[in-house]
Amino acid sequence: MKKLLITVLLIGGITGVVSQEAMAQEDTTISTATASTAKNWKYKTSLSFGDEDDSVKITKPHQGRFMGGLTLTRVDIGFSRLIDNGSFSLSPQNKFLDYKDAKTSTFSFDVLYFGYRFNPNFKIYIAGGFDWTLIRLKNNITIQQNTPDLTYVEEPVDFSKNRLSSSYVHLPFNFELRTKENQNGKRFYFIFGPEVSFLLNGKVKQISDERGKQKFRDDYDFQRVRVGGTVRLGYGWIGLFTKYYFNDVFDSVPQEGLKNISFGLTFGLN
Repeated sequence: MKKLLITVLLIGGITGVVSQEAMAQEDTTISTATASTAKNWKYKTSLSFGDEDDSVKITKPHQGRFMGGLTLTRVDIGFSRLIDNGSFSLSPQNKFLDYKDAKTSTFSFDVLYFGYRFNPNFKIYIAGGFDWTLIRLKNNITIQQNTPDLTYVEEPVDFSKNRLSSSYVHLPFNFELRTKENQNGKRFYFIFGPEVSFLLNGKVKQISDERGKQKFRDDYDFQRVRVGGTVRLGYGWIGLFTKYYFNDVFDSVPQEGLKNISFGLTFGLN
């Protein structure tokens, strides 16, 4: 996960520099061929690391067009919190899931998209990407594999790390509103929409002096299909996000009503 995060940030930094240099030359080096292509085609595919529909300039800015291609955008890094039947305090049957707030996190990003831009200020699109939730447990327990409900055993060791995590493929459907660019070439964004996710796997990672580093994989009763919604507010290439999932975190009867909310910073809006 750390290597993946470093790679994403490096790519974002490099492409940010490239995009700034390209914008500096744009006013003096617009080719006739590009303008002609933009006139004749309404659909473009692209590989981009920011605002996808800015990768191709349109001679008629108010003309709608389809968009699609590979991307690396909406990189979300933040914190996750469990909500137990409306409360941030865990009930007795869920107390074994007590976690460290500062080390319980979320990380996600989009890798492809397809949508329609109605005008310079509004577009809709469906995207595809990956989403991780990392729960840093406080207790010296091991969540059990291959059980009908979420169960655990107490361990006679002191874990320096005891993490329960899930990974999903997510498909957000977003509505994006944005203002005109200001004199600095930046704009405000308001993005919202529903999201459906499909479970890839669950994982337990433990580190202790007695046992060293251990990893276990299972579905750990995580919901196989997760439904939620996202709201983003941004300026330029950075913003804030909040995600809330409407169904329970686990497909386990004792954990009924246990939901997840996440919030933090989002990168790659522009």
